[in-house]
Amino acid sequence: MKINKLTDIKKSKVVMEGAVNAFKQIPISSSDGSPAYSFRVFTVEPGGHTPFHNHNYEHLNYIIEGEGLLKNEHGEEHNLEQGDFAIVEPNEKHQYMNKSKDKDFVMICAVPKEFE
Repeated sequence: MKINKLTDIKKSKVVMEGAVNAFKQIPISSSDGSPAYSFRVFTVEPGGHTPFHNHNYEHLNYIIEGEGLLKNEHGEEHNLEQGDFAIVEPNEKHQYMNKSKDKDFVMICAVPKEFE
């Protein structure tokens, strides 16, 4: 068993084309002995967003705080708020955006450990 505190995990800027004011932490990873999934925490600052992208694996999301938007390649936009869950299927193009002008949007993103 291992316990990690999010406040002790280094926050790194998301360095991908199209990312704006987005940061990532990895509180549970393969290096912690996780057999299948890694948990990443993304913080998107006001005015920020993740890149509009896709990948060949699913990810499972839980909104910790804030209000955001999940957009797909068909132009659909889904509002997200604290307590919401979302799944993005493999190869589904998507983007998360912070809707607030003064509060962070924070979410857990679980992915297969090979893609942490």
